[in-house]
Amino acid sequence: MANCSCNRSFFNIICLGISFMLIFTAFQTCSMVEKTVLDSEAKESNFTGSGYTSLGILYVSFSVSNWAAPSFVTFAGPRVSMFIGSLFYFLFVLSFLKPMVWALYLGSVLVGIGAAMLWTGQGNFLTINSNSETVARNSGIFWALLQCSLLFGNLYSYFVFQGKTEITDSERFKLFAALSAAGLAGSLCLLLLRRPRMADSSDSIGSLNASAIQSPLTPLESLKKSFQLFRSKEMMLLSLAFAYSGIAMTFFSGVYGASISHNLHFGDSAIGLLGISGIFIGVGEIFGGVLFGLLGKKTNAHGRDPIVMLGYTMHMVAFYLIFINIPENAPLEDTSKSTYINSNKYVAILCSFLLGFGDSSFNTQLYSILGFMFPDDSSPAFALFKFVQSVAAAAAFYYSNVLMLQWQLLILVVLGTFGVLGFNLVEWSSTRASQQGYQTI
Repeated sequence: MANCSCNRSFFNIICLGISFMLIFTAFQTCSMVEKTVLDSEAKESNFTGSGYTSLGILYVSFSVSNWAAPSFVTFAGPRVSMFIGSLFYFLFVLSFLKPMVWALYLGSVLVGIGAAMLWTGQGNFLTINSNSETVARNSGIFWALLQCSLLFGNLYSYFVFQGKTEITDSERFKLFAALSAAGLAGSLCLLLLRRPRMADSSDSIGSLNASAIQSPLTPLESLKKSFQLFRSKEMMLLSLAFAYSGIAMTFFSGVYGASISHNLHFGDSAIGLLGISGIFIGVGEIFGGVLFGLLGKKTNAHGRDPIVMLGYTMHMVAFYLIFINIPENAPLEDTSKSTYINSNKYVAILCSFLLGFGDSSFNTQLYSILGFMFPDDSSPAFALFKFVQSVAAAAAFYYSNVLMLQWQLLILVVLGTFGVLGFNLVEWSSTRASQQGYQTI
């Protein structure tokens, strides 16, 4: 029974990763080129929508919806919740076939609601298909598969947009038709997920997923549990890392790509570099996910804090190189303003890899520590993670419209430092508790 349960759980993790890979091949590529696409549309017509505003609305909607998501997941189950949520992603990407201001902003609200369903269901489903021995491995495998999404769409956008200064209606239609098809395929893959079998309660290795399945909460109890967890010392400290991950996600998924495409020092290849940047962010994410998945057993033995510190170091190096390589007003407009060094394409792409690798370091360990510490309350715990992350992301998308690059980087450095400190305090506390034979919450 144990082997059968493990095989089914591992199948679910792989299927979950492939589904998210397809869904986010559509969405992440869309978000990375959204501002550039909409700017091109504005030059061709009277379109007045803003890519940064759209993504800001999305994350505000996401943050509010996260409070209701645990109740919905409790009522509908994680598989149904993820499927419904994924359909909102599909509709959002589909709307870019013909950009309209009302559809852009309405779609942003709807995909925020869908994101809360999708990610809360994902956190719960990953937890009930993991145990204390496999949660780090499964987090790494899922993250690596998910981040393959950054490769495919960006490869397409690179070859289509290379050498172009604007994106035509025909090119936009081809891109978003392909992305919409990928998103729909990802939604359908979620229907293949299987209900995990209960592990033998006498098997200590099955203790995590068994506790996650037993004694389900009612929708009202899930909401109450979310408020209780949010006030806990551990969750407050982890919220610093959650917030940093949200702001960092905003930076590499929207701001940095736009900064590269606006940098006139790169000439006609600037928009093409946008796709290459996305590819190397994906390479960094995948490399980190695979590496930390393979190191899952070592993580159990030596802790998660060395991996988070590695990611923090990679990000600090990337921020410094971006500061000296990219014009300060590049997030806001096309610019040829001078930089501290001659703007270098290879340095820009190296920074993309470092941003992806560092993000993978943070997120795989956040998934791992939440699954390990809150197996009984995985839906509320992951909803709070996404709530704080999305609030921070929304704030970042709004200030991205007005702040110069150096101030955005300063915010990342300061919050990243506090985020690492908060994570490490919780990790050290949980390590001491587990060594003493009990688990904190």
